[in-house]
Amino acid sequence: MTIEEVKANIRDVVDFPIPGIIFKDLTTAFINPDCMRYFEDEMYRLYKDKGITKVIGIESRGFIMAPILGNKLGVGFVPVRKKGKLPAETIEVSYAKEYGVDVIELHKDALQPDDVVLIHDDLLATGGTMKAACELVRKFGVKKIYVNFLVELDFLEGRAVFDEEVKVDSLIHF
Repeated sequence: MTIEEVKANIRDVVDFPIPGIIFKDLTTAFINPDCMRYFEDEMYRLYKDKGITKVIGIESRGFIMAPILGNKLGVGFVPVRKKGKLPAETIEVSYAKEYGVDVIELHKDALQPDDVVLIHDDLLATGGTMKAACELVRKFGVKKIYVNFLVELDFLEGRAVFDEEVKVDSLIHF
């Protein structure tokens, strides 16, 4: 499967979640097993030699591919969740969103200083949530952070919010 074939499986939803937005809906790609295989194989190819010890997925669409990649790499999966969703003691970070402030959390015992972490989410738009996830992971003093998206909306320039210490990869660009 080619990138163009995968792109053709991603649906545009006009005026969602608010008027004027064209939402890139990956659920139409997720139902196609060839697209899923493409995502899995390409992400594995990118990270198989990076020494990744944990794959983190951001709630909720990051929970689709992150555990698949963690399994393929033979490493653990760690969920980043919205405040109040994790049952044990957590570390949190708050960040500004378009419509207010949000808080995300990780379990306090989820990461160790010797971890090499890949943080995954489905789509990079403005980068606010992923930037907050990177700040949260840095609180654990990990060795290295990689960031991955299935899709990047280049015109929003979300990549610019990350410092040079974070390696950002996206499989598909619009």
